[in-house]
Amino acid sequence: MSFTLDDLAEIIRSRRAAASGASYTKKLFDDGPPLIAKKLGEEAVETVIAALGDDRDALTREAADLVYHLLVLLEAKGVMLADVLAELHRRTAQSGLAEKASRRTS
Repeated sequence: MSFTLDDLAEIIRSRRAAASGASYTKKLFDDGPPLIAKKLGEEAVETVIAALGDDRDALTREAADLVYHLLVLLEAKGVMLADVLAELHRRTAQSGLAEKASRRTS
């Protein structure tokens, strides 16, 4: 059995409609995008700290937290995972250096 980011995004979407107090995800939605973004930032810092160490399991856990909170924020702001993936696909049509340079001129 495989688990995809689409699966996670769907779980997050379904929990958004849950009764208040029913899940941590629902609590995040109730708190709103500013607090979700703050939590995402905290998870990003924790991921960086874990990456600086030698504990692969800790990095794995923190990376999972980071991805989860990113998907919650995207859902809260109405940004579809498919749109993010399409943007990543668009960017891979050229070298990373060329893509980055093009963002400065547009």
